[in-house]
Amino acid sequence: MVRLTRRRSDSSSSFGDDGRIHGVNNAALAVATLQQKPRLLSKSMFKLYWCIAVAMLNSCINGYDGSLMGSINSYPQYREYFGFDPDKGTPETGIVYAIYTIGNIVGSFCAGPFTDFKGRRVGMALGALFIIIGTIVQASCTSIGGFMGGRFLLGFGVATSATAGPSYVSEIAHPAYRGAMTGLYNVLWFGGGIPGTFIPWKTSFIDGTMSWRIPVWLQMIFSGLVLLFCFTIPESPRWLISQDRHEAALRVLAEYHGEGDRNSPLVRLEYREMVEEISNVGADKRWWDYRELFNSREVRYRSMLVVFMAFFGQWSGNGPVSYYYPQMLAGAGIKNNNTRLLLQGLQNVVQFIGAVFGALITDRVGRRPQLLISTSIMVVIFAIVAALNATNVVVDAEGVSTAKNDITARAQIAMIFVFGFVYSAGWTPNQAMYPVECLRYESRAKGMAMGNFFVNIASFYNTFVTGIAFTRAGWKYYFLFIFWDVLEVVVIYFFFVETSKRTLEELTAIFHHYNPVKASLQQDAIFIVNDEVTDLRKMHEMR
Repeated sequence: MVRLTRRRSDSSSSFGDDGRIHGVNNAALAVATLQQKPRLLSKSMFKLYWCIAVAMLNSCINGYDGSLMGSINSYPQYREYFGFDPDKGTPETGIVYAIYTIGNIVGSFCAGPFTDFKGRRVGMALGALFIIIGTIVQASCTSIGGFMGGRFLLGFGVATSATAGPSYVSEIAHPAYRGAMTGLYNVLWFGGGIPGTFIPWKTSFIDGTMSWRIPVWLQMIFSGLVLLFCFTIPESPRWLISQDRHEAALRVLAEYHGEGDRNSPLVRLEYREMVEEISNVGADKRWWDYRELFNSREVRYRSMLVVFMAFFGQWSGNGPVSYYYPQMLAGAGIKNNNTRLLLQGLQNVVQFIGAVFGALITDRVGRRPQLLISTSIMVVIFAIVAALNATNVVVDAEGVSTAKNDITARAQIAMIFVFGFVYSAGWTPNQAMYPVECLRYESRAKGMAMGNFFVNIASFYNTFVTGIAFTRAGWKYYFLFIFWDVLEVVVIYFFFVETSKRTLEELTAIFHHYNPVKASLQQDAIFIVNDEVTDLRKMHEMR
């Protein structure tokens, strides 16, 4: 007699002489995947990779700006042109950073409707268009007011890009590889972040304003590519179903997930679940209607996790590394500006490697363990960095930092590199992926826009306060991150659900549960013998 096991501590166990019972998060998806084993190098997969690559360019846009401003903010050419203090963080430099964030916050209110209006592709195109206009204004300005106006438009466009891009990737990704495909979306932040540091490092040797205007002009490249290619890819099948365009949705699913076969097990499973879950009269058809984010216990729980991800992703300690890395190096005793810029570029390379590693393992280890382990390690790293800084760095009366021991200074820099790897392995893949997975289709675009709104509220603090805090508080500022990251570990453990290895629609049953975390950790059982697979849930129901 076969007994259905709803929660298992092991991944598989013996059953009889010829087969094994395997614990899986979603039996229906596991059965369909085993019946139609996906091939990573098939024609359909390569076409799918192109779709995802185009959408991932939206992530490059944000990464380029984050690293670019952290680099040119240390330029004497840039600071002298706009009249900033050449050595210290000032309210004016914070405002220049923050105006981008303000534009992003304002844009968040339009990002959801823009993404739902005519589909995810139109959302990406609109975001890219605003970014191109903002870049032109910013790069050609002759006053600080013009520069800030361009940054406002840039932030406004990025809000839509950051909503439409990850929504599209998650909705078009193959269900067997959604974790890696969606996780890699945010990894491409470094696809923009790495050139955003090395290009300014090279142009920093140019005299005059072209030293910072050239890298600003190059900000148009990624958004231009999005605008050029976004209509070469198909629309999200989930958006098509929400518009009652079922035949078009089936064609997309068959072409990109079913190797051309609309009757394949995966296509049948996905289509059935989408039809059951997605309404063609939902709140996504009403641009003003945000009730789907708050009108029931289930969706409030989902929205809570999106907000947690927004603040945790920005306040785990990555803000200083992204925007004020040169000042952190100065605090470690590194005085040469070109050396700081080079190390910042290398830091982005290390973080990129960590982020790719995290995206590739996320389905294997699960979202919860990935976040819990990485955040716990970050607490230890910050404690070490604070101790090294406190015992080795001396600040004179003029606020200039000097290292007493070069070996200890190098150890501090090494720990900052280790932090970048650990943070990127744990948080970077999940920052865009986890909120998308937590949201229902009808509220996904508006929920991602809401998440982006709170990301920028958190980022506003990072960009406006962090530089001044590092200038005045020095190494003591690290204590804030230590205590905050401990709080994050507690919240993740008690409230974050496990979303890996499930279809987006199947997660609804998890959030309907009285205890979503407990429900997300339960597993179904499938019985495999001689390459034949059986869903034990169905056998149990027939009994």
